[in-house]
Amino acid sequence: MSLAVLHSRALAGMDAPPVTVEVHLANGLPSFTIVGLPDTEVRESRDRVRAALANCRFEFPARRVTVNLAPAELPKEGGRFDLPIALGILAASRQIPSDGLDRYEFAGELSLSGQLRPVRGALSMTLRSAKSGRTFVLPSESAGEASLVGDARILAAESLLEVCAHLAGDRQLQGPVRTPCPAASDYPDLNEVKGQAHVKRALEVAAAGRHSVLMVGPPGTGKSMLAARFPGLLPEMGDDEALESAAIQSLASGGFRINNWKRRPFRAPHHSASSVALVGGGSDPRPGEISLAHNGVLFLDELPEFGRRVLETLREPLESGRIAISRAARQAEFPARFQLVAAMNPCPCGYLGHYSGRCHCTPDQIARYRAKLSGPLLDRIDIRIDVPAVPQEELMQQAAGESSKAVSSRVEAARRLQHERQGKPNDQLSPKEIEKHCVPGQQAEALLIQAMTRLGLSARAYHRVLKISRTIADLAEAETIASAHVAEAIQYRRLSVINGFQR
Repeated sequence: MSLAVLHSRALAGMDAPPVTVEVHLANGLPSFTIVGLPDTEVRESRDRVRAALANCRFEFPARRVTVNLAPAELPKEGGRFDLPIALGILAASRQIPSDGLDRYEFAGELSLSGQLRPVRGALSMTLRSAKSGRTFVLPSESAGEASLVGDARILAAESLLEVCAHLAGDRQLQGPVRTPCPAASDYPDLNEVKGQAHVKRALEVAAAGRHSVLMVGPPGTGKSMLAARFPGLLPEMGDDEALESAAIQSLASGGFRINNWKRRPFRAPHHSASSVALVGGGSDPRPGEISLAHNGVLFLDELPEFGRRVLETLREPLESGRIAISRAARQAEFPARFQLVAAMNPCPCGYLGHYSGRCHCTPDQIARYRAKLSGPLLDRIDIRIDVPAVPQEELMQQAAGESSKAVSSRVEAARRLQHERQGKPNDQLSPKEIEKHCVPGQQAEALLIQAMTRLGLSARAYHRVLKISRTIADLAEAETIASAHVAEAIQYRRLSVINGFQR
């Protein structure tokens, strides 16, 4: 009897727990059994491995083959176990040396010809593999993504034959070519949007303090254009941020593209998206749009057209920055620290408050339209701003505004102040930290208390106004929150077009 033991990785949310691949050859009727809680994709590897070995001119042993994927209680999915299973069969049947297998970890899907195909989650697996001290052998198409982990030892292979030649000492595999990561791609420039100076100011405040934004206005007023330019106002991603975002994106079916390195994610799902598409899920939990937007922007256009139950799933991650997905057999937790930028029309026809007077919606229709958004969700959106329609002749007379680069420099300076003072953006301040860092002056506090009474602001809204005021003061490089800062922050909590949203 012969036994070979190899190492690989599974995926469980953001984690990549180790998996031991044990291959045992025994006498008896020829059979091929995989145990250890494999799913359908893993069970189908029997046929892929058998065909790949035959087409690579190896002998498939006519014996009783048992493959155990340990630990048994961990679900195994995907085709990443094809390569270690094939190598285990070859090592157990003494067609390749078994010495030194413990120094490696393997992951890769086999084609019937023996070529290696890319695997999902290569970056997440490499992050964990780097801590084990082993060398990770991956398909060439996945190795480039994995090479973003600077301290990892990675070998890239095109086929099963190349891996076998390396293990036999005939021809050594090479690490992936570490091409220089491209600089963050250029975003559309803010000066391409004419007018709407007050909206641009609100977006600058939102970018500086990582606040969420809701833009309300008729069609064609530039809401989508402004949202698309919002990522260009944000500071450049650091290495840790970029690696965390890339690791999440590598878990998605499309994987991570190296051209997106240090580019802020911008996710804009269609309003027909389900709650699972938005927050993630499935029998094998995968990240949804809110996690794929981690450290970036989630843009929800036509906000009331999303299902109410779908929107309500945003409430917890907006507060905590994480989403926990629980299923009967599996649980997973994904980061979801995104900036929400939403846009909507003021009424069903979209033209309430338009200078042309085209709106003919009844009060009942408008009330039903507004009721699609719950009060608790709106209360979690920091900034609500009108985006009014501007007559064409006025737009033609207006000069181009500031560029994204000019605004971004002020945003970066404000963020730097926040990290020096409290180590985090203002949006993430806890109630105790608000009491410490967001103390208004005497006149500013009196103005805020008066606004609380007149506008009926909730306790959460009170804290959010304080955090926005702190951000406005940071943009002005002021140590103390003054009345002007509080007054501007209060304006961002109310909408003149939709008075019913003054929560």
